Order: sequence, then C-alpha cells, then structure tokens
Amino acid sequence: MARKINFNAGPSTLPVEVLEKLRDGLVDFQGSGLSLVEESHRSPLYEEVHQSALSGFRSLLAIPDDFTILLLGGGATLQFAMVPMNLLTEGSSSDYVLSGSWAKKAFEDAGKIGKAVAVFDGKAGGYKSLPDSVAYNADAAYVHITSNETIGGIQWPVLPDTGSVPLVADMSSDIMSRPVDWSKVSLAYAGAQKNLGPAGVTVVIIRKDLLSRCSEKLPAYLSYAIHAEADSLYNTPPVFSIWALSLVLDWVVKAGGVAEMRRRAEKRAGIVYGAMEESGGFYRSPVD
Repeated sequence: MARKINFNAGPSTLPVEVLEKLRDGLVDFQGSGLSLVEESHRSPLYEEVHQSALSGFRSLLAIPDDFTILLLGGGATLQFAMVPMNLLTEGSSSDYVLSGSWAKKAFEDAGKIGKAVAVFDGKAGGYKSLPDSVAYNADAAYVHITSNETIGGIQWPVLPDTGSVPLVADMSSDIMSRPVDWSKVSLAYAGAQKNLGPAGVTVVIIRKDLLSRCSEKLPAYLSYAIHAEADSLYNTPPVFSIWALSLVLDWVVKAGGVAEMRRRAEKRAGIVYGAMEESGGFYRSPVD
C-alpha cells in the first residue's frame, strides 16, 4: 500500500519495520502458540519484552542509575494528577510554567490536588514565547514545565536550571528526539504516541530519592513508589503498547540512536521552516 505522510499533531506514524513485526507476531509470538497479548504478564516471554523496553530506554537516553523507569497506563494526562499526588507534601506548593494548552491542563489538575502557583503565564501573549527567566519559589516542591507544546509549537531549546528545586517535565511530544540533561531533570513523563509507539503506555522517569515523598495513603495504582517496587508489574501492564515500544527502541538503536533522531528532526524542521521563509509571508509561524 502507499504510505501517507502524516503531519498531524496526534499519534505519529511508526516505522514500517515495527508494524510488520507486530503484525507477524500478533497471532503466534515467537512460536509460543499464543499472542503476546494473551500471555501472562508474569511469563518469561513477556518479561523479556518488558526488560528490553526498560533497558532500551535507559541506554538510549543515558538515564543515570539513580533514576527508576516506570511503564504505566493512563496516558500523560494521568500524570497531571499523579505528579502532585506523589510530590506535594503537606503544606507545600508547586510552581508551573504555563507555556500552552498542555501546561495549562497540568496546572489546573494540580490545583485540584494541592497548591499550584503559575510563575509564568503566556496566555496574554497568545502562548507565543517562553520567558527569558522565571522567579521560581525556592521552597516549591517542584517546578513543572512542558518541554514542547504540541498545539502552540513552543519548545524549550534548553531546559531551565531550577537549582535545588526538582524540575518535572512533560516530554510527551519531543522525548527521544534529543538528549536529556538529567542533571537538570528530577522527573520526566511522556505518553508514547508521539515518538515512542502506539498510545496505551506512559513512561515515567523519576529520581529515586523522590519516591520517599509518595504518601502511603495514596491508592496503590497512583503511587510511584508501589510501581517502582514492583518494577512496573504491580498490575497487568499495557502489554501490546510496551511490546511496540520495545520494537521502536530497537529500531532507534539500529537507526543510529538519539543523535540520529535529532539530526532527522532538525532536517525535517529545516525543510518546513525553509519553505516558510521562502514563501514571502504566505506561510508564517505564530511563535516568536
């Protein structure tokens, strides 16, 4: 069939090689007589896929050993609530940089859990720019940013330095497209469907010392600490999505890793922005 070129901001296209491997293994996975989605998530067959996804992620993004990687359901939207539920301790507040639609949604949900402060709000300017600097609250439990706003098109070219205050970043739409400076980030989360695979699994990368903040009063599924202790197998994980994720990560490795993903992203962006610049103003970007 003829493959279409997809410019949508929603779920991304996947490498054909990955789709073909999913197709070929869907009915009979590795000669087991069952599809992987029918296998027990405690079986050796699934365990290999699960660990492949975790180790692939750690290797490709050079994630330090003092971080744990969680594979959860619920999409990145669930993280809008899980982050404050787990990191906001009694009497503390959180800082949010409102750079667009997704940051605003995260902020609104955090305000339902505890105290959330908008230290920057780009709404008045139409969410067209990022602040040159932000006065973070030194006693904040964390600072939350959205590393790339899919709808408005604003990306942090360099992640901000928040000092001793943990930085939390929603990286759903640009994860795996460039290296991450883990000395600046304490927690990152990302829904899979932009760069990692089909929707259904969300990756959370959290510095292990933050797990001590997780309240024992939280319902089990909403606790990062419980998922970390169970290696993301507290309950039945989104098996198909994690399988697809592991295959995408294998494909990224073979393609040349994150450095190659960055080169390709910059090449594609150059084509689009080049066409805009040559259009005499017919095409234009609303972003400053």
